[in-house]
Amino acid sequence: METTGAPRILISRMSAIGDSILTLPVACAIRENFPDAFIGWVIEKKAAPMVRGHQALDAVIELERGWFTSPKRMRETRSTLRPYNFEISIDCQGLTKSALAGYLSGAKRRIGFAGKHGGEISRVLNNIKIPPVFSHITDRSLELLIPLDIHSPKVQWKLPLSPASRTWAARWRRTIPATRLAVLNPGATWASKAWEPDRFGQTAKYAADKFGYRSVVVWGTFEERLMAEQIVAHSGGAATLAPDTDLHHLGALIEQADLFISGDTGPLHIAVAVGTDTIGLYGATRPGDSGPYGQFALQNAYESGSRTHRRAADNTAMRAISTADVCEAIDQIEAKRAIMTAA
Repeated sequence: METTGAPRILISRMSAIGDSILTLPVACAIRENFPDAFIGWVIEKKAAPMVRGHQALDAVIELERGWFTSPKRMRETRSTLRPYNFEISIDCQGLTKSALAGYLSGAKRRIGFAGKHGGEISRVLNNIKIPPVFSHITDRSLELLIPLDIHSPKVQWKLPLSPASRTWAARWRRTIPATRLAVLNPGATWASKAWEPDRFGQTAKYAADKFGYRSVVVWGTFEERLMAEQIVAHSGGAATLAPDTDLHHLGALIEQADLFISGDTGPLHIAVAVGTDTIGLYGATRPGDSGPYGQFALQNAYESGSRTHRRAADNTAMRAISTADVCEAIDQIEAKRAIMTAA
């Protein structure tokens, strides 16, 4: 596909927070290969904080959830997108709503997935279709850049954390009297993605006793705070409750840590993006599809079935991951660090 040196490109990835973070390398790769391009990203408001302000983007167009459910709201979306004069849209989600945004933008060349990743009617709305080779969201999304003659680009995140949040996190870190800091995240968007609080607590104690870690447990909702308090209670004094944070302050806090442990949820991918060593715990999703990119992932069982079933299931598959499994992963991370330090 012939492309000018300054194309107007729309990235379409509506949700969720974690998957949007996993798609950030697409924006970075386009900017690196087309420094004069105008790059926009259309996204639903809930996932926007980790995209808004990204250095590779010229515009972030935020839509309300359900924007595609009525003709009136679709006309409003069309009126919002058309003035940008996008020439190319890239549907990184493979759903009707993500492909529809590209179509409504007026882009003549609409790149999307062929095959099973081109879901719902996205394959009808997109007119340049790529059959992906890779399964991981990040690698799969980068394959959509092949028509732009971008092949195997370097994976970069450049997460847009605010300077104020980083200043706060550095100041907060100085209040933790330990040379090593671990951040534990018990939160999960599905009950089937949650690990047991007592196991998080036992892991914190192990990391403290063997490697001198101090653990802090992050939380977002009231229910997550209750889980975090249980972890602290089971940690034998090795863990404390994190302060209340928004996504930017959470990202900056994680950036200050030496280790992050979590199930498959947005903060896990924030940890990868800021370069913190990460252990991902998986039961209802597969790390090959949405794992912590280039980092540690543990899965001993899988809750098979449809997405609807897996979302509604209990955490039986997550309970197949033992405390010993996670402690062994910590051992391996520390052993690797020792080798790198010695070298």
